[in-house]
Amino acid sequence: MPVGSVNHKFVAFVNNHRKLIYKVCRIYCRDNAYIKDVEQEILAQLWTAFPQYNSTYQPSTWIYRIALNTAISFYRREKRHHVNRTDIDQSVFQLAIEQENSELEEQIRLLYRVLEDFPELDRALLLLYLDDHSYEEIASVLGITVTNVATKLSRLKQRLKHLLTE
Repeated sequence: MPVGSVNHKFVAFVNNHRKLIYKVCRIYCRDNAYIKDVEQEILAQLWTAFPQYNSTYQPSTWIYRIALNTAISFYRREKRHHVNRTDIDQSVFQLAIEQENSELEEQIRLLYRVLEDFPELDRALLLLYLDDHSYEEIASVLGITVTNVATKLSRLKQRLKHLLTE
């Protein structure tokens, strides 16, 4: 297959799932500059893996697996290099949310703040769950059993309910 053809297919593939990539970046990074860095790293990993993509897998499941692994690795690496960084540019929310003062935006901000203290696996699990993936898909992406997904989700829901109603 000609390189140009692969390029066009890859760009279309990524554009169809840009929001998914953004969500993964956002859940692991608060700083706008780091979001862009993680996004670039995810795109590089997707580009490298794209020729081996098996179309029998759902594209979102395949992208989630690569994006989450890349974001978690980046998060761990950056976490070792700094203790406190703040997000200077709050306009990042404009990329994903159209109305600045909407109730939905406030709920999303609250969710991101609460999730900052969750372990990486729990964040990934919740992100996949909130995107309506089945337990089987979540188990496949994260490499855990379906029973483990159900147990962890039950505990995480209780923890979130407690944290969000305080």
